[in-house]
Amino acid sequence: MRITAAVVREAAQPFILEELELDAPGDGEILVKVHSSGICHTDIGVRNQWLPVPLPLVLGHEGAGVVEAVGAGVTKVTPGDKVVLTYAACHECVMCKRGEPAYCEQFALRNVAGSRPDGTNALHGEGDIHGFFFSQSSFGTYAIAVESNVVKVSPDADLSIVGPLGCGIQTGAGTVLNRLNPPAGSSLVVFGAGAVGLAALMAAKVTGCTKIIAVDLVDARLKLAEELGATHTINGGTTDVVDEIRKITGRGADYAVDTTAVTPVVRQAVSALAPKGTCAILGFGTVGTNIEVDMLEFLMAGRNIVGVTEGDARPEEFIPRLIELHAQGRFPYDKLITSYSFKDINTACEDSEAGKTIKPVLQMI
Repeated sequence: MRITAAVVREAAQPFILEELELDAPGDGEILVKVHSSGICHTDIGVRNQWLPVPLPLVLGHEGAGVVEAVGAGVTKVTPGDKVVLTYAACHECVMCKRGEPAYCEQFALRNVAGSRPDGTNALHGEGDIHGFFFSQSSFGTYAIAVESNVVKVSPDADLSIVGPLGCGIQTGAGTVLNRLNPPAGSSLVVFGAGAVGLAALMAAKVTGCTKIIAVDLVDARLKLAEELGATHTINGGTTDVVDEIRKITGRGADYAVDTTAVTPVVRQAVSALAPKGTCAILGFGTVGTNIEVDMLEFLMAGRNIVGVTEGDARPEEFIPRLIELHAQGRFPYDKLITSYSFKDINTACEDSEAGKTIKPVLQMI
C-alpha cells in the first residue's frame, strides 16, 4: 500500500515527507493505522546520527493507532483493536525469560538496526529505505509492528495522547515505579524537567515521596514541575545545585534521576545523594559520552549508580497501569503534550530542541 512517511536522508537534516510503499504484514506482523506518534529525544538523536542507524530512515517509536490487518500466526490483536506501540523483545533469551524484556539480548537487533532482524525492510522508495525502528517506524500514516511491541488498550483510549506511553513517559515513570521504588517519605531529585524527567517526578508523587526536587535551566519547565508535584525547584544555571539539594533534604537526596546525559550534570546528581543513595541514569547522549564521579566521594558514602532502559517496564502490564493512574487523576502526563499536525514534524522537533515544547505528539489523522 502507499503511505506517507517522514524520511531522514542526511544526518541532522530536516525530515522529508515522502510517499512510500509499505508491504503487507508478514508472519507475526501487524499493520497499524497510525493516529498519532510522540517525538522522543531518541528520534532526534538518531536523526542527528548520535547512534549510527543506517540512512535513509523512517523513525518514530511512540505510535498509537488501530490495527488494520494481521499476518499469519498473530493472536494477540485483531483488526479494529486500539494499540500503543512500544519497544520489541525476543521473549526467548535469558533476560526476557527472567521477565526483563527491556534488557533483551536482541534489543539492538529488534529496535535500532534499521531493519527486521533478518535484514529486510517493509518500506520501499527512492534508495534503500531503512525502517522497523523499534519494530514500528511510526512516523508514517501506517506502520508494520510485531506482537511483542503491540499493547492492546481499551476501546475508549484517547489515541491522541497515549503514544508517548510507549517510550518516554514509560521510561521516566518506570524508573521510579519499577526500578527505584522509593518508600513513602523519601526524597528524590530529577535532573532535567523534560518529558522523561517530569514523568519520573509524577511517579515519585504517586509513591509518596515527600521531598521531590526538579532541576532545570528553564524557569517555565520548573513552574510546570511545581504544578505536577515538585515540592522544590532549582535553576541549575543560577544556583549551586548540590549545596541547595543538601539544604532542602538535610543530608542529600535518597534518589536522583538524570535525564540529561550531560557528564557534569551526572556528577552533580551523584554528589547530591545521601549516603547509600541511588542515581538512575536515563539520558541518551552521543556514543562515547562518559560518566565521571569522584571515586572517594562515591565509595565512602556507598552511593549507587544504575542504568535504566525503558523504565524496566514490561509494557503489556505497565502501560495499562499508567493509563489507569491517568484516569484517576494521579498521573496527568497529558499536561506535557503539545499536538502538531504530521506535516509540521520539523517545527515540532525544533520546538522540542528549543525547550518550547516538552512532549510533541504528531497527529496523523
